[in-house]
Formats: sequence, C-alpha cells, structure tokens
Amino acid sequence: MIPHPEILEAVRRALAEDIGAGDVTSQACVPESREASGRFLAREPLVVAGIGLLPLIFDARGGVQELRLEKNDGDCAAAGDQIAFVRGRARTLLECERVALNFLQRLSGIATLARQFADRVAGTGCRILDTRKTTPGLRRLEKMAAAAGGVVNHRIGLFDAVLIKNNHIAAAGGVRQALENARAAGLPVEIEVRTRAELVQALECGATHLLLDNLTPEEAARQVRFVRGYREGGSVVIEISGGITLDNVRAYAESGADFVSSGAITHSARAVDLSFRLELA
Repeated sequence: MIPHPEILEAVRRALAEDIGAGDVTSQACVPESREASGRFLAREPLVVAGIGLLPLIFDARGGVQELRLEKNDGDCAAAGDQIAFVRGRARTLLECERVALNFLQRLSGIATLARQFADRVAGTGCRILDTRKTTPGLRRLEKMAAAAGGVVNHRIGLFDAVLIKNNHIAAAGGVRQALENARAAGLPVEIEVRTRAELVQALECGATHLLLDNLTPEEAARQVRFVRGYREGGSVVIEISGGITLDNVRAYAESGADFVSSGAITHSARAVDLSFRLELA
C-alpha cells in the first residue's frame, strides 16, 4: 500500500482516539520489557482488505521486531486462516490491537460484500460500481476495500467527474440547460434521468453516459432497449441505481446495462469476524 495522506491521517486519528494519553491498563499490568507475539485470525470466510494498514499502525507506536502479512488485499480467507503475524513489545501489541482489528474488520467486511455483488453478476457483461455513501473521513480506504472485493470505483468525490442528478437538473432549469452548462467543465459527464421524457431530452442533447434511477428490473430493461435503439451505432454508457440488493442485482445486470451501482457495499457492509491472539514470546 502506498500511503495516501488521507490514509496516514485516518490511522493517526484512530490511534489518538483509542490510546489518548496512554494505555493505562497495559501500563499497569504488563512490564515494559515484556515481549510477545500476536496472530490475526479469520473466524469466518471473508475477503481481506486493509492488511496494508498494519505496518502503519504498528510502526506508529514502535517496538515491533517482526510483522508478516500473510494475505493480500483481495485474497480469500477461510475460518481459522492466519492473515498476519506480529512480534515485539507486548505493550505495543496491546495498544494497537483494537485499532488494527477495527480497520481490518470494517474494510474486510466491505470487500467481502463487494465480492458477493461481483459474483452475482458474473457472466452478464455488467459491472458493479460503488458510490459516495461512505463513512465520513474513510472514503479512500472504503473505496480501496470495495475495489479489493472486485467492484469498480465510481468517482472519489464531487471534484473528479460530473454527475448531474435530479436536484442539479432542477437548479439548472432542466435537462438541456444542465447538460449544456456541464460541458464547459471539461470532465466526464453523466446525467440521471427518471422518466422517459427526461431520457429523450438527454439523448437529444447528445448525452453519452446515463444513470437510470429507481426503476424495477423490467422497467430498466425497457429503458435500456430504448436507448440502444435510439442511439444505434453510437455509444451510450448506462448505469442503473436505486434499491440494488444482492437479491435483485442479477436481474438489473441482465437488463443490458453497463453498470449497476449500490451504496449498500459501503454503507451497509457488516464488519467481519477477526480476532487477535497474543502469546508471550
């Protein structure tokens, strides 16, 4: 992992939040010179993500002689698999235990759910996108975890692509005006359409990237067929969003869309079960 400043800051804040002025329990109970080793273990099947944070976490506290990462981001782990090993000052291992587990459990949970979404649409030609529905301050990490699970990262934020949604259309004065204004930005432009009338307006204005929102799978398939017929010989990228779950994602993928996006990958992923086993060295 090449540490991005946002990632380094997230690790720094997490350690400061948990350790504060010092781990009073470890200081009271564990001799300063005591050495120990620890193993990070999967307690259920999962997809690993966030493993590259461990060196950042342990290095920040010092006193570690050995750290082995035995899985990479995107690797599958079975229940009982060891994903990392660390050896060094016992107080350091205890100080870092919860922060390390919090990151690994959260990010591996996202990667695991992302893999389930990706697997559900295998063979359809449609790919899964994540969204900006992330934990504040952790977006870069959560999007890295989603990618480790096999989905495609959508835009990182409001700054790297134009996505015209219904409120933008209302504020701009309509589909045509919003698209005409957006072209001056010099960035990729995607526009959300909710009705056939908006869809036709967008196509008439030359839109090449459409977001079809809040449709049933059957409605989505009809709209995709309409777009493909309308722009025959021309390329239009189609994304579907709104109410996408593991249960229905394949039906949406089979509509013929290029992408299906789901906020659930990041906002509703369950933290997976990992443990840290410490032993005296």
